[in-house]
Order: sequence, then structure tokens, then C-alpha cells
Amino acid sequence: MAIDRTPRLKRCRALGLEPAVVGLAKKSKRQPKRQMRKVSEYGTQLKEKQKAKFIYGVLEKQFRGYYEKAKKMQGVTGENLLSLLERRIDNVVYRLGLANTRRQARQVVRHGHITVNGKRLDIPSALVKTDDVISIAEKSRSNGFFKELSENYKPLSVPSWLTADKTHLTGTVVRVPMREDIDVPVNEQAIVELYSK
Repeated sequence: MAIDRTPRLKRCRALGLEPAVVGLAKKSKRQPKRQMRKVSEYGTQLKEKQKAKFIYGVLEKQFRGYYEKAKKMQGVTGENLLSLLERRIDNVVYRLGLANTRRQARQVVRHGHITVNGKRLDIPSALVKTDDVISIAEKSRSNGFFKELSENYKPLSVPSWLTADKTHLTGTVVRVPMREDIDVPVNEQAIVELYSK
């Protein structure tokens, strides 16, 4: 399995992203370098794709698959693409505040700590559907990480397409996310233009 091992703060600087977007608390001390030369249209489109891939922790082959799936869906391709990425179980776990970063959420899912509708799910790329209930597996609740989480649970600003239950540490998918629900600083239309060349 391929893993992107680039230091995240360095990657944030290169893509012009705030570290908070990927769940990093500390700010970068270095200021981003000013662009001296004009970036081509292709360069801009490529940067938007790299931003989306980095934020959601997806590599090229999988990202291309999401694009192909989004193209076949009804509606605007770019919005469909972001909606698919948002519905990944690792992203949902992060959005519900059950992990501090998407990388941590991916690991939590991978280790089998998450259930969807009562069934254990350990595939981070699995997509959630409307009315799915996401919770911590019963066996995992005694784990030190989750014990601490239940004592100090402060969910992120949970998007309107999800609901979070603080007492039981669960979340429910209310509906499919729309573009206005997704706060990632990505121009999805540029990604569509890049792939449709």
C-alpha cells in the first residue's frame, strides 16, 4: 500500500493551505514564498487537485476513481467529487470529532474501532449513506484513547449533513453533503477541467 510520507507542514506551505485545514494545530512559522512568476492555467488546476488529494489523504489512482464515479452521477461533477470524498468513513470520523486529524481517523478505522449500523468497518475509503449510524465499537470503548475522548469530547463544528451525540459518542448521516456544507478551500471546477483535457 502506497503512503505519502511528505511532512504535512511542508506540504501545507507548498500548497498554500492553513495547517488547520488538515487538523494540525500549530501554525507554520515560515511565511509562504511569494510567487514571482505567473502560474499557468494547467499549474493552477494541478495545484487544486493536489490540494484535494492532500486534504483527504487520497492517492492518484483512488482519486481518479472518485472522479470517474462523480462523472457518472447526476448533477455537477466537481460537487459530486467533493461529496464522495466527504462521505468517506475516515473523513466522517474526523468530522464527528472522534479523531484529531484525518490521518488519525484513518488509523482508528483501519484498526477496527468504528462501527457503522452496529457492524465493524475497517476500510477507510468506505462511503457512508443517509441514515447510517457511526459509533465506536463496544470492545474499543475501554481503550485509553476513547476513554479520554469520552471525558473531553469536544466535537468540531459538525457539518449540517451530520448529527453528533456527545453522550454516546455516535453520529448519524442526515443527508448527502452539498457543496455549501463542505468547507475545504478547493476549486473543484479546476479539477474537472484538468481531468477533462
